[in-house]
Amino acid sequence: MLTEKFYEVLKHEGVVSIVSWGAEEAHVTCTWNSYLVVTGDERILIPAAGMRSTENDVNQNNKVKVTLGAREVMGNNNYQGTGFEIGGTAKFLTTGSEFDMMKENYPFLNRVLEISITSAKQLL
Repeated sequence: MLTEKFYEVLKHEGVVSIVSWGAEEAHVTCTWNSYLVVTGDERILIPAAGMRSTENDVNQNNKVKVTLGAREVMGNNNYQGTGFEIGGTAKFLTTGSEFDMMKENYPFLNRVLEISITSAKQLL
């Protein structure tokens, strides 16, 4: 589902926005492209140290939307920069081999946000 262009974006630093919504209004939190780890089966793992509002939302509604981009990657129609919108379902990991791998690479985390991708769309 994820394209070569998506992986090219991940090679450059940029802001990642994560949108969740539970019973209340939508909540947005951010991280960095360099913190996203894509598994072989195309799940996205993100180190979480805070993200408590996101976790509360996910406990009520596990759907999330993620946007990310990089100005350095050529987009559609020779546009300077491109971005993606990812839809998916989320959960927080606190144990297991993927949690341990992420903890080794990002010692500050206390949980891992796992996103199972349901849609991926290039925006620019």
